[in-house]
Amino acid sequence: MTIDPGTLDRLLADAVGPDSAVAADLRALFLASATQHLAAMSQPSSPAAWREKALRLQGLAASFGLIELADQAAEAAASAPDAAMLDQLACSLADCRR
Repeated sequence: MTIDPGTLDRLLADAVGPDSAVAADLRALFLASATQHLAAMSQPSSPAAWREKALRLQGLAASFGLIELADQAAEAAASAPDAAMLDQLACSLADCRR
């Protein structure tokens, strides 16, 4: 499963305008927050901590309309800490950076 790299930019442009500095700020805030959640998931203190960060990532992705990333995060929240799942989430987030 991959994410269309332009999805985040299109969603933000639809919300606040294509040339808006607000869109750029929102994009940067989304990427920073999502990166922090993934970093926390890479060293969870417990399965509950993994689940909490995955759920936060799910909510963040959903709030930006990134349904595939939200679905992947939901799948992660329903599982135990898993390196392959973390890699999949990291790849999807990297797609959002393009």
